[in-house]
Amino acid sequence: MKDLLAIVDAVNGVLWDKDVLLLLLVGTGIWYSFQLRFIQVRGFVEGLKETFGGLFAKKTAAGKDGMSQFQALATAIAAQVGTGNIAGAATAIASGGPGAIFWMWISAFFGMATIFAEATMAQKYKQVDKDGSVTGGPVYYIRGAYKSTFGKVLAVIFAVCIIFALGFMGNAVQSNSIADAFRVAFGWNPMYVGIVLAILAYAIFSGGIARIAKVTETVVPLMAVLYILGALGVMLMDIGNIPLVFKEIVVGAFEPHAIAGGVAGATVKMAIRKGVARGLFSNEAGMGSTPHAHAVARVDHPCQQGLVAMIGVFIDTFVVLNMTAFVIIVSRSVTPDGSLTGAALAQAGFSSVYGKGGEIFLAICMFFFAFSTIIGWYFFGEANVRYLFGAKAIKIYSLFVCICVFLGTLGKVEVVWNMSDMFNGLMVIPNLIGLLALTKATKSLEEDFYSNFKKRAKELN
Repeated sequence: MKDLLAIVDAVNGVLWDKDVLLLLLVGTGIWYSFQLRFIQVRGFVEGLKETFGGLFAKKTAAGKDGMSQFQALATAIAAQVGTGNIAGAATAIASGGPGAIFWMWISAFFGMATIFAEATMAQKYKQVDKDGSVTGGPVYYIRGAYKSTFGKVLAVIFAVCIIFALGFMGNAVQSNSIADAFRVAFGWNPMYVGIVLAILAYAIFSGGIARIAKVTETVVPLMAVLYILGALGVMLMDIGNIPLVFKEIVVGAFEPHAIAGGVAGATVKMAIRKGVARGLFSNEAGMGSTPHAHAVARVDHPCQQGLVAMIGVFIDTFVVLNMTAFVIIVSRSVTPDGSLTGAALAQAGFSSVYGKGGEIFLAICMFFFAFSTIIGWYFFGEANVRYLFGAKAIKIYSLFVCICVFLGTLGKVEVVWNMSDMFNGLMVIPNLIGLLALTKATKSLEEDFYSNFKKRAKELN
């Protein structure tokens, strides 16, 4: 076990501590921003229309032929909006000061271009299995980018990494966060929480794509509204300091020591590293996870879902994650020595107004956030199990995921958490290698969307 942990730590040291992944992810975002002429700005309003335009129209149930645009987005957001939006934002502030949030914004801005490309390519290369089920994701657009054995190897590496990173170890980490939050708030035994979570998870997994889509489209809006209202309650108690919060975020991004209530030892480099890393971990742009949801959306043109995917990153970072950051900063919950971090720091922010109710509120939010992530991550892993082993292996996979969900609540095992980080990092590399090779294809579809598709749609209407 010690040898395994040493190997995992060595790999993580190269991927995360040496900023290899941060440079790759941000670099890809910058590359696609220029290649697509800043689609995240030009296409933002169009993305809002695609996302919410048909929200109140007659809904069609998800099935083998896929799901609606909003259902696909809800499934993607279910995975994106997780513990990273609470613990991740808090950790970034505790280590890098309020300025880390500014760099979260920057990484999310460029990440919107990356995720547009991911979703668009996932739509272009989606497949229909023998049983009529629509599926898609990076394994298919990697194969589309590289027709040789190299493409097959890259696809297998990605598939194995995401199954372990999200389906197994990642979901154990998520259930651990839920169990810990309920232990603090209610004193509940983590083992019993684990049993309930595993049963709930299996009940949803066994219903297939239809049940997953139904749960996510119901739970995601509910949990987002609940958290936003709770956060606004804290901010309204000290509304006069909101302008100061923006000042501390912007000034702290370039001069951490020039702000009051800063974190001792925080530097610009630390603010950038923590902000970018936690931001990318939260919105998952470039990681290759959310394309699995966007691939199965029913759309007339691949770029329609690319625009919707951009809105997902916006909601995750500029709305939900910002709520955590604002609560922490406006409540002055940051300790100068940075000793209070993670979910405990966010908890302190809510408790400053709600008292014990803050712990209960955050425990409920952690349940929604983490459990919805379990559903989303299961779905992403399932697509890759289907790719590697066929549809018959899905039932076995779902059972293994439920076991991991239960075991995750029994205690934090360092090697599991570190291996989750390692596989998370490793799956980024084949995804970006495939995605960058498809720059020309992405640009071609984007140009076709604005030059031809929208024109034809207007003429038909």
